[in-house]
Amino acid sequence: MSTGRTGFVAALTGALALAAFTAPAAHAADTGIKVSNVVLNKGKPIVVGTTAEVEPTISFHATWPSGYSMPRVDFDPFLYHGTTAAKGAESGGIYAGGYTCYEDGSRAADCEGTLYIDPPYRLDSNNDATTWKLAFHAMLWTKDGKLKADEYLTGLGSVPVKRAAKLTVNASPEPVTKGKTLTVTGKATRADWVRHKYTGYADKLAKLQFRKAGTSAYTTVKTVRANSAGDLKTTVKAATDGYWRWTFGESSTTGGATAAGDYVDVR
Repeated sequence: MSTGRTGFVAALTGALALAAFTAPAAHAADTGIKVSNVVLNKGKPIVVGTTAEVEPTISFHATWPSGYSMPRVDFDPFLYHGTTAAKGAESGGIYAGGYTCYEDGSRAADCEGTLYIDPPYRLDSNNDATTWKLAFHAMLWTKDGKLKADEYLTGLGSVPVKRAAKLTVNASPEPVTKGKTLTVTGKATRADWVRHKYTGYADKLAKLQFRKAGTSAYTTVKTVRANSAGDLKTTVKAATDGYWRWTFGESSTTGGATAAGDYVDVR
């Protein structure tokens, strides 16, 4: 890495985002910029809640034609879905939060940084829980700062964006007499990107698991389906001291969740 350059793209919304990521059609042309070796969010789905900002990582390699050097070369990554890259950029994608590029002296650079998701402003429909495509807005600039050519580079990867989920658990009574009935309840919820709060995860199947005191591994006791409000409830026989919890894995639209264990003293 002989030289370094930091590129920053702020998290944008509304009209400012359109201005920043919509290229003038008259300039659209092949830039000669190429992007490869993309790694997005370490190969994992992006799970987003209702309020907390999320910054998925991204790294990539870029090359460009002779006669140019940074900062006269730009290649801004963003995610889009349901349309072409150009229309996706216009209608509101997920943009770069910031990235750093290290030139190697041969019209190439290795770059790393993050994307930026602020749920209340970027995700406004639960249908956004789907697979998003990755694109780069590639641009070449003249020495006097005018846009010479730009294009959208696509086919470079995709990533599922999922709604975050939560689980609670309560086992009672506490303490309980050995051999008596123990009632285990809980609630499954997931992020609602329309109402910007967690709501009941209706009909979700969850595993009830138990970990005996003094051990480290949980075992599944039974599987229970939540009701229409996301409520979970079942009964078991109390046998020994230990921890009870609910858990479920991720789906195509929603991340997995595991409740913290609730300790029950059996006497």
